[in-house]
Amino acid sequence: MSSIHDVANRAGVSTSTVSNVLNGRNDRMKSETLARVEAAIRELKYRPNTSARQLKTGHTPLLGVLVPSMANPMYGFIAREIETLAQERHGFRIMIGNTYRDRDKEARFFDDLMAHGVRGVIIISSLIDEQHFERAGERGLVMVSYDRRATPGVASVIDHVSVDSFESARLATEHLIAQGHKHIAYVTPSGRTMSRNEKINGFLHAARVGGVEATAQVVEGLPVDEYGDSMMSELGRMQAGLLAKAKQRPTGVVGVNDILAFGLMAGFRDAGLSVPRDVSVVGIDNVFLSGLMNPAMTSVRVPVPEMAQVMVERVMSRLVDADIPTGEFMFQPTLVMRDSVAPPPRPSRRGSR
Repeated sequence: MSSIHDVANRAGVSTSTVSNVLNGRNDRMKSETLARVEAAIRELKYRPNTSARQLKTGHTPLLGVLVPSMANPMYGFIAREIETLAQERHGFRIMIGNTYRDRDKEARFFDDLMAHGVRGVIIISSLIDEQHFERAGERGLVMVSYDRRATPGVASVIDHVSVDSFESARLATEHLIAQGHKHIAYVTPSGRTMSRNEKINGFLHAARVGGVEATAQVVEGLPVDEYGDSMMSELGRMQAGLLAKAKQRPTGVVGVNDILAFGLMAGFRDAGLSVPRDVSVVGIDNVFLSGLMNPAMTSVRVPVPEMAQVMVERVMSRLVDADIPTGEFMFQPTLVMRDSVAPPPRPSRRGSR
């Protein structure tokens, strides 16, 4: 079994330099030195002595990752990126929990993680209220919140890393309008979260700027949070069936995320409609399944790898230095155009069903 001395000898550095890399203290390190140390760690398959580290630091080399539900492949993608970075760069493994967007469950997870010696956690939550985050942070839990913005003008003890949800929905809606769609809809579950509110605002803004505000509608379906994201696609299928029967059927529809948009495509197909000949569909997240759909689904990409890197490095840096100030990091989405969007059908073909 390789030791830290073996890694130092292979990389041609001191053991303290290797220790700095393992603990995320590499801000002032030359890039070529960091690359040599990381290469030596991989080549020797070195893993730190976790028992010794725990005795020295008082916490376990584990990172908590809390997600709404692993039923949504988007959250699995995020967790995988976090796990890879935490393990390969810092020797940390992750513990995953499903919170189902429940404030009390999130708070209990914080207590459980701290009781097991975990001192760093990344939580994917866009609940409006984050007071339980602040309380856990004040107790010493180093936290990064994904998918929510910091409250303007309020100092926070946690980092916030998010994608511009307003822009995500705006891009999707603007694309439909650019293709000539005037009767458009945005479909989302009921139960508002911060990111859902921002997406609705982005949709309405694009409709207003595009001159189709009068024929744009926000469709809120039944809440799915208590069942987890596994119900999201069924909600999309159900709403598509209702929209297909509407007197003025929309020709373009945006889903709150890809999973719901998959359900929209299935529901329109069940109703005898063709995507995109009769109705165009756009999702948000760009999970890998989007490109495998038939037709391949246009979606808005969230830059998960880049966001995961910032989240992991923020946690690791603040575990080492508690005086590092917290910050807010905003990432921009991009539109990935595929085959689920086309110009709207001619009025004679659309009809009402």
